[in-house]
Amino acid sequence: MGLMDKFFGDGKGLRSPGSMKHGGKRVSEILAAHAKFYAGEGGAQANLEGADLANADFRGVNLSNANLTGAKLDGANFRKAKLVRVNMERASLRGTDLRNADLTEAKLTGADMTGAQASGIEFFRCEMAGVNFEKANLRNVNFRLANIRGAKFAGADMGVTILRETDLEGVDLSGVDLSTTLMPKDYVAQK
Repeated sequence: MGLMDKFFGDGKGLRSPGSMKHGGKRVSEILAAHAKFYAGEGGAQANLEGADLANADFRGVNLSNANLTGAKLDGANFRKAKLVRVNMERASLRGTDLRNADLTEAKLTGADMTGAQASGIEFFRCEMAGVNFEKANLRNVNFRLANIRGAKFAGADMGVTILRETDLEGVDLSGVDLSTTLMPKDYVAQK
């Protein structure tokens, strides 16, 4: 077991979607209906707005276009999940494992991603104004054309991260090593 597995878990202690309920339904049933919806075979789009899904095991799950607005997702595992255009506005994702998930065009405005493990993520064209990324692992992340205005990155690991073509207005990069980060051409470090 590697160091990251010790910190973020190797799947042990995670809750199965079959053991959780939201709106009177098992989360596993909501996910199955969403898979059918996404494949164009009927079903229903997943609406998990405000759900308590802390420590949920969503590894490899397709939640593209799902509604997780305001959901509590602390410590959940979304490794290799497909989260294209997912709505996670104001969601709590503290300590969440998002490694190698696809969040292209996701809505994360106002989300709390403190300490999240998000290396290898595509945040391409995401709405992320005001997101808290403090102490998050954001190595090899692509923020190109993402709206990250007002986001907080204090203490985050942003090695080999792409911020080119990204508006950094009001962004807090204090205490972040940007030596290997691809910055916008006109970027001037704040003193």
